[in-house]
Amino acid sequence: MTKWIPAVLAACIALAAPPTVQAAVAAEDAYVLYKDAILIDGTGARPQGPATLLVKGERIEKVWMGNAIAFKLPPGSQVIDASGLYVLPGLINSHEHLATPPNRPFAEAQMRRDLYGGVTTVRDMADDLRQLADLARAARVGELAGPDIRYAALMAGPEFFEDPRTHAVSAGAVAGHTPWMQAIDAKTDFKLAVALARGTGASAIKIYADLPAERVKAITAEAHRQGIPVWAHAAVFPARPSDVIAAKADAVSHVCMLAYEVSDPIPKAYHHRAAVDAARLGQGDNPVVGKLLARMKAQGTVLDATLFVYAGLDASHAANPKGPTPYCTTEIAARLTDQARRAGVTISAGTDGFSDAADPYPAIYQELELLVAKAGFTPLEAIRAGTEAGALAIEAHPDFGIIAPGKLANLMFTARDPSTDIGALRSVVMTVKRGVIYRRADYNPQTDAAQRKDD
Repeated sequence: MTKWIPAVLAACIALAAPPTVQAAVAAEDAYVLYKDAILIDGTGARPQGPATLLVKGERIEKVWMGNAIAFKLPPGSQVIDASGLYVLPGLINSHEHLATPPNRPFAEAQMRRDLYGGVTTVRDMADDLRQLADLARAARVGELAGPDIRYAALMAGPEFFEDPRTHAVSAGAVAGHTPWMQAIDAKTDFKLAVALARGTGASAIKIYADLPAERVKAITAEAHRQGIPVWAHAAVFPARPSDVIAAKADAVSHVCMLAYEVSDPIPKAYHHRAAVDAARLGQGDNPVVGKLLARMKAQGTVLDATLFVYAGLDASHAANPKGPTPYCTTEIAARLTDQARRAGVTISAGTDGFSDAADPYPAIYQELELLVAKAGFTPLEAIRAGTEAGALAIEAHPDFGIIAPGKLANLMFTARDPSTDIGALRSVVMTVKRGVIYRRADYNPQTDAAQRKDD
């Protein structure tokens, strides 16, 4: 009888022990050479090639043109023949929500679809940071396949916390009274509020809604004093777009909200806002908006345009004409984005939503296609919106977003040329994130489609 006791105990111990996870992290001293690809560096420059990239660990060590390898490879180096392929920086979606409400299977499926679609970084614009922080950690250390996640802690006026989404992301606590979802009023200690937000591990503070200009300014000033960026809605109600920009928010979201600068009066609260005043906005370039754009360019404010949102609103209204009228149309959003582009504003590619569960590619492809089809972007300008500009929406001096020595080895390889046809992103064959290779052939979109189905 005693002979089987050790075996039973061993089995019990094995069941109780946590599973071993093989982390997908590049070895610091591992060299990988990607040879003879056509280089699209993410800055808007024309393609060059053939180009050879040497990656050491998680960073790009060298980039050179021509067929000759200008480096003696250490023994054991991996050489990948990329001839016939195009290489560009890993894409950056500057507006996602991976945990509103928290749904871990959905989020993991979405992250896989992003990564195998070439997205190596996402800017998450405020969710339940308890789950999001763990998703970010797991993706960073390679426990799950997904992009790096940079995320925001949210601040808004007390009225906003009647929104049911805030309760969904604060379950177990009180919405508006958590470090990741804070209600701001005249009595708020701004130093403490910003410190609490920083304590969540957030990369930024998001200013959302229902705050007057003086509080937007106070939050932004204190956040900058404590060394953390501010990402804001372009209108915060009753704070006008000019108030948000004057406060020096680092990035503003939703291009149509700039149109509220011509509204008189501006709506007093986020949930009680009228549609943008198309008649006052007029046709062509609006001079009032033009002044906002000039200031944004001068101070380096990034615009997260989110055309995908407005296209979705139009589609929903077309499917249900008796439903709520969208507050802004794709036509107005595209016209304002084009004006911003021509004004020299840095425009990033964010979606604030996901493509259909059955779509095997991430929504950022649609955002980039809308920029080209509707807002006057060339494919190279759209690629910059989804790479370098997306990185600038996250932080002022990013170590990702372009292909250059010293930057993170976040790369996307395609079989067709996206610099002439932005739809060629759908020919993705391989993603490299922090030096780790993810081949498109290893991705099963049907499995993730089933896992991503909405509740």
